[in-house]
Amino acid sequence: MKLNELRDNEGARKSKIRVGRGIGSGKGKTGGRGQKGQKSREGVSIAGFEGGQMPLHMRLPKRGFNNIFAKDYAEVNLGAIQKAVDAGKLTAGASLDHDALKAAGLARGGKDGVRLLGKGALTTVLTFTVAGASKGAVEAVEQAGGTVNVIELVSAADKAAAKKGVKYKERQAHKASFKA
Repeated sequence: MKLNELRDNEGARKSKIRVGRGIGSGKGKTGGRGQKGQKSREGVSIAGFEGGQMPLHMRLPKRGFNNIFAKDYAEVNLGAIQKAVDAGKLTAGASLDHDALKAAGLARGGKDGVRLLGKGALTTVLTFTVAGASKGAVEAVEQAGGTVNVIELVSAADKAAAKKGVKYKERQAHKASFKA
């Protein structure tokens, strides 16, 4: 077989029906749409319409809630980190952040950073710089002799306010006055 002889199996590629190309094609004149009416025209807005009956998409129940302000954290358990240290993917005494955990294959996704969770045991001294950590995880890391630095994330609203000239701390104080 040569490169110029390569082709698909017979019937693998079916040619598209070309409508409105004369009576000999079998789909000439009205192009299989019948005559007149909304459905024969271009730009039909009738899809999903069931003749006055309540359409299916409106009969089905609505479920759940999608929080558009939710933070997306990559959740990493201490047990998984200890396994990575034992396997040699991470070095003992190292300073770990999102990039280091991602390189080790522990943090997947998490566009808002890493959140440290306390499942499993940690016996190695490590320093973490993360976006969030559970109370149990912080206690376990400190018990092993390490430290956890939680980065304070600045929201988009605060960044915009800083751009306009309003100081971040002033904005926080202003917000706190409403809560009190």
